[in-house]
Amino acid sequence: MSDLTELYKEIAVCRRCILAQGRTKAVPGEGPEDAALMFIGEAPGFHEDRQGRPFVGAAGRFLEELLASIDLTREQVYICNVIKCRPPGNRDPSPAEIEACRPYLDRQIELINPKMIVTLGRFSMARYFPKTSISRIHGRPKRMGGRIIYPMFHPAAALHQPKYRAAIEEDMRRIPQLLAEAEQMVEEEPPPQAEQLSLF
Repeated sequence: MSDLTELYKEIAVCRRCILAQGRTKAVPGEGPEDAALMFIGEAPGFHEDRQGRPFVGAAGRFLEELLASIDLTREQVYICNVIKCRPPGNRDPSPAEIEACRPYLDRQIELINPKMIVTLGRFSMARYFPKTSISRIHGRPKRMGGRIIYPMFHPAAALHQPKYRAAIEEDMRRIPQLLAEAEQMVEEEPPPQAEQLSLF
């Protein structure tokens, strides 16, 4: 059994925060254990809570459309969320809930070791870009910790407010080139002082 599968088992019985009391199923994440590209969303919704899989509702279908637009399928990427259990009524996750789940996300990133992380929405963005707004920095990649971090609007934003759809589609189209740059960056092993250089 792989380390990632062991982690999923741990998440499935987690009681680190109050969300465990109301969940149907925990939603650890899914995708190849050696995925080069990792998407981090915010929290499971109604359908995710029922199925125990991330991004299976309307936002998930839109994400699959976006992936298809750059010739990828969800089976080729790793998809997870900042928190692993659905907040009641799909409310925003609290700081305490995010902190309780942080070790799980840290471990997922460590085990998968993606070349590029795409943050979907403001809660996953805040992990890497604190004290800023997603409307200001979406689509602006940053080199951090030997990989590229790329903030995007959450696919759900386009479903609730169609004005965001074009921005999300445009940001998605940049991913293949950025991923190629990330793979080149790993090969070159940049010096530590270059780690925090912005790419924009």
